[in-house]
Amino acid sequence: MGERTMKVISTLEIVDVHTGERTALRSFDYLIEAPNWTSDGKRLIYNSRGCLYSFDIATCELVQIDSGFAAECNNDHVLSFDNTKIAISHHTKEDGKSRIYILPMEGGEPVLVTPNAPSYLHGWSPNGAELAYCAERNGQYDIYTIPVDGGVEIQLTDSPGLDDGPEYSPDGGHIWFNSVRTGLMQIWRMNADGAEQTQMTFDESNNWFPHVSPDGQTIAYLSYRKGDVDPGDHPANKDVEIRLMASTGGDYRTLVQLFGGQGTINVNSWSPDSKRLAFVSYVVEE
Repeated sequence: MGERTMKVISTLEIVDVHTGERTALRSFDYLIEAPNWTSDGKRLIYNSRGCLYSFDIATCELVQIDSGFAAECNNDHVLSFDNTKIAISHHTKEDGKSRIYILPMEGGEPVLVTPNAPSYLHGWSPNGAELAYCAERNGQYDIYTIPVDGGVEIQLTDSPGLDDGPEYSPDGGHIWFNSVRTGLMQIWRMNADGAEQTQMTFDESNNWFPHVSPDGQTIAYLSYRKGDVDPGDHPANKDVEIRLMASTGGDYRTLVQLFGGQGTINVNSWSPDSKRLAFVSYVVEE
């Protein structure tokens, strides 16, 4: 007997963060991941099969973004705050490792930013000057920043285990991230220069990918059940929650319960008015 093949159905959704009402925009009979919401509120940018796509929310039509030679993009892509450029993580042909590139928002030839690999993009500073990313250097995954034009990378964290998912606050003062340094994956915050690294979630879950709302008031993140996953892993096809908490810390509330994980909200998917989130839920069929 041959091996069973699994078919993934992806549903692109939005949810009202106040009412919890979910709206399914479109389903796909293949894998799509990580929707970014454009600053005009009209489009979602997501990745699928190594490429990037622009999805029109009003018409549900999609267009592939020309990313040149970068046809092995993963779900770590970020839009500049002025929405003129998009930064991507592309697995280069030479060694298959992820490196960060920048291209025009409307598409074009990517320009290399991080020659060192692997580098997984997560944040773009509001002033447009720096990128923040997770990178493995000397066997350890930590958080780094680098000028958008390339140059010398700066290491911000140095703790045992994985530090990942760095994202700037809208005022540029902080970088939010997730760290496994306490045993479970938890949400942390630090100053943009790496100082004052502070734990922000403390529950018995594995919490990933903090995303700061455009108004700076709320953090959305993805939560796996303790015991469902290794604390340092964020796999697909799990029962997960999208949770919200105040950016000042405190208790969380569950916004969405869904089947997902990897690909659901790897990137900041807040609407520009801070009232909705975009995400991807999944169904697996044999």
